[in-house]
Amino acid sequence: MIFIFVFFLGAILGSFLNVCIHRLPKRESLLSPPSHCPHCGEAIRFYDNIPILSYLLLRGKCRHCKAHIPSRYPIVEGLSGLISLALFMKYGLTLQFLLFLLLAAALITITFIDLDHQIIPDIISIPGIFCGLGASFFIPTISWLESLFGILIGGGFLFLVALGYKWLTGREGMGGGDIKLLAMVGAWLGWKAIPFILLSSSLIGVVIGGGSVLVDKRGLRAKIPFGPFLSLGALIYIFFGPEIVNWYKMVVSMN
Repeated sequence: MIFIFVFFLGAILGSFLNVCIHRLPKRESLLSPPSHCPHCGEAIRFYDNIPILSYLLLRGKCRHCKAHIPSRYPIVEGLSGLISLALFMKYGLTLQFLLFLLLAAALITITFIDLDHQIIPDIISIPGIFCGLGASFFIPTISWLESLFGILIGGGFLFLVALGYKWLTGREGMGGGDIKLLAMVGAWLGWKAIPFILLSSSLIGVVIGGGSVLVDKRGLRAKIPFGPFLSLGALIYIFFGPEIVNWYKMVVSMN
């Protein structure tokens, strides 16, 4: 029962994240007006706003105008629920569970906004940097100094990469949003997490992004947002990063 409750708690959080994903790029209020159909404007009743279940019962359509509801809504709710459950199984009912759930919520929101609009809102990343620095006083795995160096190294490294790319090609290769995002991740996870996150996100980006380039008719001119890969790399590090790094060190030492 506790697992079901934690999953549903995460799904409810995901329902709010859908509001953020839809409204933040438009600079709309998150509180007013209440949830409504973007097609007919009719307010969504509470019984039609139950995460995942309402979407299935309504068969993905608005009750009033029968317009299609994007499948992103249950995907975000389900993803948020699964991550909430996974964090609970790893950390239990602790402050660290709640803090990392907050970080995961920010990463999910950033991922879907970046996929839709190729922007990473400062209203998430900049406060997220300060929240991560504050959270380091309560997360036992990193110190505030590691968090501070995570901000400087994470943001500073991508800033230098962006400068180098522009100097070599004369074009913008990485936006300021990615720089602030990695600074935020560094604040939450510490500087030691930065190499792992950069490597894993780059490898995932090469595989997924390379496939997208082959399918997209624009080829190499196609713009691929890097924020989702950084977010995925950060989530992988939360769950498996230290274990993978220790395993790699053991293999290297044996050789």
